[in-house]
Amino acid sequence: VSKQVLERVLRELQPLCTAEQRFIEKFFQLSQDAADPQVLEVTGHRAMPLPISLLALLFFLRLEEPVTWLLSEIFSCLEPELRGFLDVCNKFHPFGCLQVLVTLSDSIFEKWGSSSALPSSFLNTVLGNMLLLAKSSFNKCIGTLCKDIEEAKMPSKMKGGILPSVSRFEEFVEFSEEMFRTARRRGELDKAHLRLASSVFSSIDSLSSANLKVNTDMVMMENFYHIHCFLCRKKINCLEGKKREAKQRYSEHMEKYVIKYLGQPLEKLNHFFEGVKARVAQGVKEEEVSFQLAYSKQELRKVIEKYPGKEVKRALETLYKKIHKYLSPEENLLPVVWHAMEQEFIRQYQEFEDLIQRCYAGSGITMDFTMEDLLSYFNSITLS
Repeated sequence: VSKQVLERVLRELQPLCTAEQRFIEKFFQLSQDAADPQVLEVTGHRAMPLPISLLALLFFLRLEEPVTWLLSEIFSCLEPELRGFLDVCNKFHPFGCLQVLVTLSDSIFEKWGSSSALPSSFLNTVLGNMLLLAKSSFNKCIGTLCKDIEEAKMPSKMKGGILPSVSRFEEFVEFSEEMFRTARRRGELDKAHLRLASSVFSSIDSLSSANLKVNTDMVMMENFYHIHCFLCRKKINCLEGKKREAKQRYSEHMEKYVIKYLGQPLEKLNHFFEGVKARVAQGVKEEEVSFQLAYSKQELRKVIEKYPGKEVKRALETLYKKIHKYLSPEENLLPVVWHAMEQEFIRQYQEFEDLIQRCYAGSGITMDFTMEDLLSYFNSITLS
């Protein structure tokens, strides 16, 4: 509503100021040569001689842009009234400054591009001042929003899901893109988008120091994934870099999340082979690792015996249920995360097999389950 009212006000200002300007120029003959103002001709009347004092005033005014000066005197209340009106428009909606900025910008550039419009430096000056005021209000609004997002405290009982700061960012982008859909220029909006996106990313990063009841990497992964999907749908040029960054960030946190939780199904086996790799890194020859008491063939067999195929499958099922419980269903990240876990599990399995071949060659020691078994476990869990 405020946008429509403002558009109407601006539409009616142009002809009003133009008509007054034409009258002034005609009445005072201000469009003629300033060096020869001898008479004032009024339509329908004979020429009348001008008093010396008026001649002097007109001569002075012609040197000082008299039309603009006279219009500013006639419409002296226009700029203060417009300022007050814009203030009301800004308060009408949380993002009312956006509507004001777009409406003013389009109106001004439309007038500048119109060949039929009579140029009025007075009106241009007034509208230019209003545009500067609108930009200032818009920047203050964005600054406040950025501060609110960055300083927002995480809900104490948060169990995952999308952060309020991310939702506020989306709300602003949706509203602003609709407002600027037909706008001729969007430089100010692009700057605002980048500022807000940086603030949202900082807000998500602050989770690393928050005392959450759920896995921090999971929450950060979900939120960066959500932002990436949102920006993919919106296709905003200035945010292409942020879209790529969001994808990179959610991939990083998903990797951390997967690695942390994958250590659980084969925790002791994983711990054993981490020790094997550490000994090799310290300079122990691969063929001599089995002579280390803690990493002997007998110790390896004991660890492997703790992970028969049935137990591994049961552990994976438990892990799947846990992930399903905490991941937000709205994001549909479960298939993505589970596939990443499958790939990481396969990588670990292949690494374990490789270490057995290199460090325990000829021992005949093998895992209790094969690669085919492992793939069937994941497949059956996914389909269940």
